[in-house]
Amino acid sequence: MLILIETPAGFALFQVANTKTLNKIDNIYDYLQNEKQAKKLITPFAFQQFKDTQEALIATSKLINGKIPKKLSKFLEKNVISQEVQDQIAVQDKKLAKQLQDQLGLNCIQTPVTEQLFRGIKSQLTNLIEGLSEAELKNMTLGLAHGLSRYKLKFSTEKVDTMIIQAIALLDDLDKEINNYMMRLREWFGWHFPELGKIITDNLIYAKVVKAIGMRIKTSQTDLSGILPENLEADVKQAAEVSFGTEITLEDEKFILCLADQVIELTDYRAQLSEYLKNRMQAIAPNLTTMVGELVGARLISHAGSLVNLAKYPASTVQILGAEKALFKAIRTKHNTPKYGLIFQASLVGSAPAKLKGKVSRTLAAKTALCIRYDALGEGQDAEFGVTNKAFLEKRVHQLEEGVNYRDVKAPQRGKAKPVSNQAQYQDEADFQPQGATWMQKFQKGDDKRQASQDLAQNSKFKKVKQQ
Repeated sequence: MLILIETPAGFALFQVANTKTLNKIDNIYDYLQNEKQAKKLITPFAFQQFKDTQEALIATSKLINGKIPKKLSKFLEKNVISQEVQDQIAVQDKKLAKQLQDQLGLNCIQTPVTEQLFRGIKSQLTNLIEGLSEAELKNMTLGLAHGLSRYKLKFSTEKVDTMIIQAIALLDDLDKEINNYMMRLREWFGWHFPELGKIITDNLIYAKVVKAIGMRIKTSQTDLSGILPENLEADVKQAAEVSFGTEITLEDEKFILCLADQVIELTDYRAQLSEYLKNRMQAIAPNLTTMVGELVGARLISHAGSLVNLAKYPASTVQILGAEKALFKAIRTKHNTPKYGLIFQASLVGSAPAKLKGKVSRTLAAKTALCIRYDALGEGQDAEFGVTNKAFLEKRVHQLEEGVNYRDVKAPQRGKAKPVSNQAQYQDEADFQPQGATWMQKFQKGDDKRQASQDLAQNSKFKKVKQQ
């Protein structure tokens, strides 16, 4: 019997010297721990070493996917098939054993005895193979492990999802920080120039104006034409002349301007991050982005953990994703469950009337679930599927606002159309007469029968009363 071993150093074939001895041994693994006993029972048959780590990585990746590497195929053809060896070959991997039987016609076996043999041979690998040291085997094992990890990470379907999850989390954090910084800047500079906050409402423009003018007394000498329109610039300069704010020192101005610089830098960075997230979502989930937008789509992916995990959710889960606390509270208190979660932030749900938000969110969740599966599991990279479903949803919302029944709205056609009735080929209802009696004649005959039965019942009742 031959034993095939796949090692980080290469492929090896070992031969059992005496198979009858195996049946007499109670614990083969413990028996092979002795080097002399192992060499007496197991003898090396052939060994093919890998040239480098790259060759070992290619062979190992094919073995993981259930395929026979070319190096292993040539190794077996040279040492087994060409020499017409008829011995059975013990193979540890079931998928590999089946492939070797189907493609190369080898007689592969797997028994509890062979499992112990695999363990024992691997523990004595450096002693059984000449020229293979323990340090060399450890280095090759470590190099193969690192290469295989990088290979899996490179082709991982969830790798790109991590970028989206981190980007949307950072975007939310930036929004909080910018709001906190702007609140502090408005309060701090408001003591010196309180009228400016009422004139300028935009946070970024407010920070740029503060950085440009500094102290209030410099307002009249500062050119704000690149930041504000003419009417607002005139209002700011006029308010600075009659302002009743307190005076500040040069040191106060220094730290206020530093805070304004921080706000401007963070706002610019947020705009760049938002554009990066938009491009990422268009590349990874174009149909989901078309349906709900890049921000809502990124939050859904982040909440689920990955795009593949999100594709496993049904439409009902996608609809209330993000409202888990409200859902469990409603179940616990036996109240109405929430109708939407993160999907409420989508433009279709937000623009719908209040009484229709539940219906719109349910329909949107159903179509969004289809788009998510198309992005995660489909081969297409375009957003045509999402555009089609979004057009249907917009038409559906319009029909709901007008009070039209759902059955009147035609969904995107799938399959063959239903055959048209024969009545459609006639111009007038009078021209259409089915085979046999007309529907009016049948209706009249039915009325006659019902009337006759009623008269008969009344006559029978009258006769019974008269006899009594």
